[in-house]
Amino acid sequence: MADLIGIGGHSGSGKTTSIKDLNPSETFIVSITGKSLPFKGFKKNYIKLKKEGDSYSGNFYVSRNSEDIAKIFKLVSAKMPEIKQIIVDDANYLMSFEVMERAEEKGWDKSTQIAKHYYDMLNSAVNVRDDLKIIIISHIENLGDALNPQWKLKTAGKMLDQQLNVDGLFTYLFYTAIVTSEDGKPAYKFRTNTIDGTDTCKTPMGCFEDLYIDNNLQNVLDTIDKYNEGE
Repeated sequence: MADLIGIGGHSGSGKTTSIKDLNPSETFIVSITGKSLPFKGFKKNYIKLKKEGDSYSGNFYVSRNSEDIAKIFKLVSAKMPEIKQIIVDDANYLMSFEVMERAEEKGWDKSTQIAKHYYDMLNSAVNVRDDLKIIIISHIENLGDALNPQWKLKTAGKMLDQQLNVDGLFTYLFYTAIVTSEDGKPAYKFRTNTIDGTDTCKTPMGCFEDLYIDNNLQNVLDTIDKYNEGE
């Protein structure tokens, strides 16, 4: 089973930008929206997946279909041993797009199916090789109010929230944060644990010493590897 790692935050808070520090030769990106990556040189480093005979090349794939994404997990696991991490960028849009595409359908079954498709995508990580990491990047939403916030990863509809705690599937769930650095400029960080219980941010005890760390995803994965090995 792969490590399932979540990164949650608002638009523009540094979620996808954290990918820039990863080694492209070890990274595969599944983009739900197909939008450009927000860092220099991404087109050179992330090439669309192609099949060439019995082999595959490329490390970038665009899909809004949960079954296709599960197949990509399986493909990378079996055919691309050099890949160490799979990123699913803007994962919440997997549900949002399906809601819009099926807007004219009636009945409760539609909501159940949309929820299950997202769950199946997450659950498919169980079937990949142990040395892979699946990283889910998502927006967050407040189910409470301004005075009593309840922040969590964004979903579509109540089915997943009522029947399944999606955030509970993650061992590591970082929230993005923008803090003021010593020179007065904004600094983009990851928060490693909840501060007051009003959100689902969490990492295992002793893995990260600091509450705020740089949003450098490579450093995060290196720290997780050392923690798992007991170093």
